[in-house]
Amino acid sequence: MLAILYHSLAKDMDSITLSFYRYVRLENPADMRQTLLVAWESLGVLGRVYLAHEGINAQVAVPAVAMDAFRASVDALEPFAKVPFKIAVQHGPSFEKLRIKVRPKLVADGIEDTSFDVTDVGTHLDAQTFNALASQEDVRIVDMRNQYESRIGHFQDAHLPDADTFEQALPMAKALLGEDKDAPVLLYCTGGIRCEKASAYLKHHGYKRVHQLHGGIIQYAHDVREQGLPNLFRGKNFVFDNRLAERISDDVVSHCDQCSAASDDIRNCANDMCHVLFIQCSTCALAYGGACSDACKQFLALPEAERRAAHAGNAHPTARKGIREHTRYQKGA
Repeated sequence: MLAILYHSLAKDMDSITLSFYRYVRLENPADMRQTLLVAWESLGVLGRVYLAHEGINAQVAVPAVAMDAFRASVDALEPFAKVPFKIAVQHGPSFEKLRIKVRPKLVADGIEDTSFDVTDVGTHLDAQTFNALASQEDVRIVDMRNQYESRIGHFQDAHLPDADTFEQALPMAKALLGEDKDAPVLLYCTGGIRCEKASAYLKHHGYKRVHQLHGGIIQYAHDVREQGLPNLFRGKNFVFDNRLAERISDDVVSHCDQCSAASDDIRNCANDMCHVLFIQCSTCALAYGGACSDACKQFLALPEAERRAAHAGNAHPTARKGIREHTRYQKGA
């Protein structure tokens, strides 16, 4: 009966969005997937979870009434016992279902070097220590997220690699830092997992003073609010759920991709054949019907039969263009 209650509350507003990760050896991720599905579906947990032989990366929404039971279910599994939770700034529905997938790696990194040690990570910093180090003149702050994430929000004076994937971001970060391997480096990402690999990657390449924001932007936002610390993050934090972003400061650091008005409203193109992430102000959202370009707007206006044919592989000439015609968003535009 309690499981039914939890499940019925899963999509209600009274839920808590949180994330956690841990690099730990899992002998059989497929078996672990089944264990988590049984335990978490009964609690009404929604979200996206990745498992690999190297550990777990989870973003989930838990009914508030089931939070204690969820904590107990995680702690009951020895590989994940006492893993820290990062609570999102906002509470509320953020996922539609529970998806647990097994992957070769938690974060695709393109690293094939067998001597690379992912456990040799940088120094973890809390929000207060991060702020202190970030204020030093010689520190190099690097955003380890993708460009569509950093566009809508980032730390002051941070280097923002123009990367579409984490695999691209690693060598870009190394190139941005150059050959001065003694200067202090300060890395950050959404929840911390990408910085685990990024810091180990930089240390592997000889950088000596590598630091990372523990718990990422999610934990930082929570700590500065709870502890009354100065907030050095400007704008919104991109999140990997239905919300797409949560506001960390009132600053708007980006512009609409269609009219250049100040905006940090990030959206998926309404054309499912495109579905690209882009920034669109409310005026353009109305004018374009949520589409990223004239091509996608035209496609959405087609009869349903033509759109279905495109999805079946017989694409209309305007389909799949989308962002390609979106000149403001193209690299170098």
